[in-house]
Order: sequence, then structure tokens, then C-alpha cells
Amino acid sequence: MKYRFMIKKFLFICAMLVMATTGLQAQLQDTTGEVLTLQQCIEIALKNNNNIQRSQVTSDIAKANWQGAKGYMLPTLNADGTNGINNGRSIDPYTNTYANQSIKFANYGLTSSLTLFNLFSIQNGIKQNKLAFQASEFEVQQSKDVIALNVILQYLQILTNTDLLSASTQQRDVSQKQVERLDILNQEGSIPPNQFYDLKGEYANNQLTVVNAQNDLETAKVLLAQLLNMPYHKSRQIERLTVADFSENTMNNTDSIYQAALQNLAIIKAAELREKSAAYGVKSYRAQRYPTLYFNGGLFTNYSSNATTQEFINSTDVETNAYVLDDAKKLPVIAKQDNYQTHSIAYGSQFNNNFNSSVSIGISIPLLNNFRNKTQIKIAVLQQKDAEIVLNTTKTQLQQNVEQAYINVTSARGRYTALSEQVKAYEESFRIAEIKFNAGAINSVDYLIVKNAMDQSNLNLIIAKYDFVLRSMVLDYYSGRLKF
Repeated sequence: MKYRFMIKKFLFICAMLVMATTGLQAQLQDTTGEVLTLQQCIEIALKNNNNIQRSQVTSDIAKANWQGAKGYMLPTLNADGTNGINNGRSIDPYTNTYANQSIKFANYGLTSSLTLFNLFSIQNGIKQNKLAFQASEFEVQQSKDVIALNVILQYLQILTNTDLLSASTQQRDVSQKQVERLDILNQEGSIPPNQFYDLKGEYANNQLTVVNAQNDLETAKVLLAQLLNMPYHKSRQIERLTVADFSENTMNNTDSIYQAALQNLAIIKAAELREKSAAYGVKSYRAQRYPTLYFNGGLFTNYSSNATTQEFINSTDVETNAYVLDDAKKLPVIAKQDNYQTHSIAYGSQFNNNFNSSVSIGISIPLLNNFRNKTQIKIAVLQQKDAEIVLNTTKTQLQQNVEQAYINVTSARGRYTALSEQVKAYEESFRIAEIKFNAGAINSVDYLIVKNAMDQSNLNLIIAKYDFVLRSMVLDYYSGRLKF
């Protein structure tokens, strides 16, 4: 009975493990076997990409610098307090005289300072940091654009490789059927053996093409998973795209596309803002060569353990050291003496009694500061010049890219149209050749020439189709129609 119970328990545990494993596999299949759209892939990549996250951190730092620059418009307010003990001969903070004893002391202060005028150096610094922050936001968007375009490229590469695998599989299947047919005819001696082996060699070549196409497809999926920063799963699929969605977006000229790109692309806006920010930086540093008018104010108090007060008790008559002579007899002089009792002044009383304040308006005139301001101005001017060069270079590269993209999409459209007609012609040629070959009217060499021409044409059409889609998307990006 005991062993039966143990066996039942063991079987129950095994059944539970099998159910859990099955459920886990089903769950894994549900999460990895999904069909991702292009938009979903872009959103996942934008969310998970580390470079974008770093760009966002850089933007947050620029925002903090902007907020810090605005803070210079506000007055400073600082409180300080000191408590200590002086031993030996030292200054009594209460009487401001020397005392040779142990004295406990405390000093408290509240100070404020406000810059009244410095030739708008602070205001220009605020504008400089604000523009730098806005530029960093566009740079974040530019990072997103780059990642999105890379995702699109890899997405289309998967679609290309998927269609190439499908076409290669169909080519292999056609060769396989011919090999099976010719194998029977060859065994019967109805055909020359070379025809059978020619087709068998072609079949092996088609099998190799399928293996290579499958490897290229999985490699493209791995690269897409890396862009998405997600684990690779062979079962993950992506949604297909159609050429018709992009064929109407290529009728602009390069000038209109370039002007649209200048207005829409984040990389241009970022460069423009960097150039404006650098210009305000020059103004800010130049203003620091002139005097600065400022206001200072403070509240202060202190405490000393040596601070005392005298309380009147009474008056008494006491003998003094002086005397008067009366018939040659010395009589002491009696004087009135006031008697006091000494009390230490309380901490709170000293805090109120010693309270004082100060207010001042001053001017600071820079005369010689180790040429720091001169160096800062020179660096700021060079940074402005560099920002101008970057902006001009960016615009020039953009114009060149637009012109090249326009040529590429026009050429891609032409290749796709020409290959579409070529495929139709080769398919008809292959249909006729296959009928003749099956009837024995042509040999295997002629048949393979026609078949290889059709196969290669189909593969070229697949590549041309997705190349046209990609080129169209790039042109849409420059035109501002493709948003991420």
C-alpha cells in the first residue's frame, strides 16, 4: 500500500510537470508567435533602444542647465551658524574686549545677494541654455528617426528574404517534379541519361539556394530582434507590405522635397538651434567684461557665555583707605557703596539684544582676471563658428541626400516596372519550354537555360520590389510624410 501511494504520488507530480511545461510552451508560443506590424516594430525599438535613452538623459541634463541658468535671476539667500569654545586669551564676542578665560560663543547670520544689472549676461545665458535644451530635444527625435529607418530597412530585408525563400522553394519543387519524372523515364531508357543528371544537378543547386535563403531569412530576423532589443524567436512573424501603398508618393521634385526636409527634419532644427545658442553664448560672455551692480543684505546676532548683567541689591557705608587727621589722630573716611549681584544673560535674551542688520549696494568692475573672460569669449566665438559650419554642412548633406534619394526611387521604380514585364515574358517562355521538354522536343540544356532565366528574373523582381518600397519610404521621410 505504501509503495502504491508513492507511485501514485510520483505519477501525479509527473502529470503536473507535463501540464506546467505544456502551458509554458503554449504561453511562449503565444508571446513569440505573434505577427508584428512595422509600426509595432518601430515603437518597440524606440522604447528599448539604449542610444535613445542616453539621448533623453542628455536632453534632461540640458533642461537642468536651463533651469539652473534661470535661477541666476533670483536672489541668493543663505543662513549660517557657528558654535564653539575659546580658551585662553581671546576676544569676547559680547564686549569685543580681550578675556583670559574659557568662553562659549555662537554666531548666526542670514545673508542675501541679488544681481541688479550685468548688461544682460544672465538673460543671454538663459536664452543660450534654453536653445541648447530645445536642440537636444530635436536630437532625441533624430536618434529616433535613425533607429526607425534602420528598423524599416531590416523589416524590408526580412520581407525580401521571405519572398526569396518562397521563390527558391517553388523553383526547387519544380525541379523536384522534373527529376521524379525523368528518373522514371531514365530507368525505362526513354531519355538520354545526361538529361536526368542535368535536372538532378539543377535540383541540388535549387536545394542549396533554399538553404541559403533560409539562413539569410533567419539572419535578418536576428538583426531585427537586436534592433528591437528583444530575444530572437524563430516563430516570430511580421506583417507584409504592398508596393501600392508607396507608388503614389514619388511625384515630387527635389527642390520641394528639400524645402520640406528643411522644415520637418529634426537634424536641421537641432543644428539651427545649436547655432543660435552659440550666438547667445558669445553675447553672455562679452557682457561679463562690464561692471556688475549688485545688492547685499544680512541679519546677524551672536552669543557669549561671558555676557553678564548687574542687579542692584542695596547701599552700605564702608571704610575706605583714605583718612583725615583730627588732633593728630587718623580717622577713616566712610563712603557709600552700592552692592550688585552678577547674573549671566540668557541665550534667548542675547539672541534678541545682539540682533543687527546690514544693507549695501555695490559694483564689481572686472579689471584683470587672468584673461579668463577673454579666453571664454574666444572659445564662445569659435563654438559659434563651428555651429555655423555644422549647420551649413548638414544642409548641404541633406540636399545631396534628397537628390540621391530622388534618383534612387526613380531608378527603383523603373527597375521594378521593367522586371515585372520581364517576369511575365520569362514565365510564358518557361511555360512553352516546359511543354516542349515534357514532349521531348528540346533537350535539358535548352530547358535549363529558360528555367534559370525565369528563376533569376523572379528573384530580381523580389529584390527590386522591396528596394522600391525602401527608396519610397526614404523619400517620404525627407518629404515629412513619414513620422515616427
